[in-house]
Amino acid sequence: MSTIQAAPLKAENVLPSGAWRIVILLCFVGCLNYLDRTMITTMRTSIIQAMPMTDAQFGLLTSVFLWVYGILSPFAGFLADHFNRSRVIIVSLFVWSAVTWLTSYATTFEELLATRVLMGVSEACYIPAAVALIVDYHKTTTRSLASGIHIAGVMVGQSLGFVGGWIAEDYDWSAPFSVFGVIGVAYSFVLLWLLKDAPKSAQTEEKPAEPKVDFFQALRSLFSQGSFILLIIFWSLLGIIGWMVMGWMPTYYKEHFNLSQGMAGLYATGYLYPASIVGVILGGFLSDRFAKGSVNSKFLIPVIGLCIAAPSIFIASNTSLLPLAIGMFMIYGVTRMFSDANLMPILCLTADPRYRATGYGVLNFFACVIGGIGLYAGGVLRDMHVDLGQIFRFAGVLMFVCVGILFLIKKRANAKQPGI
Repeated sequence: MSTIQAAPLKAENVLPSGAWRIVILLCFVGCLNYLDRTMITTMRTSIIQAMPMTDAQFGLLTSVFLWVYGILSPFAGFLADHFNRSRVIIVSLFVWSAVTWLTSYATTFEELLATRVLMGVSEACYIPAAVALIVDYHKTTTRSLASGIHIAGVMVGQSLGFVGGWIAEDYDWSAPFSVFGVIGVAYSFVLLWLLKDAPKSAQTEEKPAEPKVDFFQALRSLFSQGSFILLIIFWSLLGIIGWMVMGWMPTYYKEHFNLSQGMAGLYATGYLYPASIVGVILGGFLSDRFAKGSVNSKFLIPVIGLCIAAPSIFIASNTSLLPLAIGMFMIYGVTRMFSDANLMPILCLTADPRYRATGYGVLNFFACVIGGIGLYAGGVLRDMHVDLGQIFRFAGVLMFVCVGILFLIKKRANAKQPGI
């Protein structure tokens, strides 16, 4: 009597125990990460009433965070490559949550500014370590979806920034910082028991048993790869596009359709954020669904997304019909985010596995710095009386440039045929 033996599962289809639990745990951390950093922008009136300051000083509170966060991102990424990733995440969460709680005790502008600097230092350590830990657990068939779900958690935190303004309006400006600071500190102790690095067996194939290297050796390795430099350009251009569209969309709605400030803000964020959350999950799902052992879907899904997002921006910036503009911007929000879900999986194809977190930190640095410059450039163009529709159309052109860069990266990745 013959026996039927089940075929063994492919190695890339076998996930380490707790792989999806790690994603869910980090979704909540990512949500807190962006909520803690952005809620200050929603409580401007309450803060200025308590601590009189100019608009320039209030703007500096956000700018100094972004500068510190961007500059330290490569170093923070290296920490996650050099030390235990899960411990870097836990320490980062504990410190920035403690700083969030400490912010509630600030009484002067200088003290508030100091807490924003500390926030930038501590939060910079989270994202590179988190995305690297996720790809340690997830292989080709689930990597993009896992990355997309985590980014969705981050975006939920970003969209919940209004909660800070709501609590501050009903109670006191310091109340949101106290509440979410305590929640983050408590959650960091929970993660001590639940968050672990991927088992060594899951990393054996991707992480050679080599001695740890220094930061500059990591940079030399990354920048020696032409595909990584192209990825920097790609992600920087997307940073310009993202900041430009998101930063100026409320103004575009207000001026082009003669809306009130409140309604313009609602249309700019109330529709775009949910669409973007759907997009980042859908982009990850499609990429993994059609991977089938090939790396091509990691590139082709973002390419398809950008090829849809670019004409959507063109239509939205040319129409006089408000429902059509909203619909086109929502399509942009969905399809533009296909690239975000696949950024780390693409990085895995271009960088030494030992330097993934460092590489992501470098990408974060350029996206923050160049994206901020793009946002400022939009203001300069506005001062020169350039129509916002033209600025958005320029963003559409940049998306087609990004498509070309992705094809160049794909060509190099296929030539190398790296391990996944």
